[in-house]
Amino acid sequence: MTGLEIKDVDEQGRIIIPKKWRSKLLKGKKVVMRLKEDSIEITPLRQGDLTRFFDAAVADVKSDLDDWHAVRRELRSGKR
Repeated sequence: MTGLEIKDVDEQGRIIIPKKWRSKLLKGKKVVMRLKEDSIEITPLRQGDLTRFFDAAVADVKSDLDDWHAVRRELRSGKR
């Protein structure tokens, strides 16, 4: 998708992003604005997929995993 639009900036610094662009690229209502040397870059905020971290932690614990309080105490004590 390429395109060029010239837009006015109002007194409060707002611009209107064209509807076609919003419909295609924005999934939410938040954007990331980055100041470059001589320009402003606006990109959609993408939420990270935290599920890739599920089952990624490895801990060598001696406590019974059915007793989460004991596991937590062991992990916090640093004695493993």
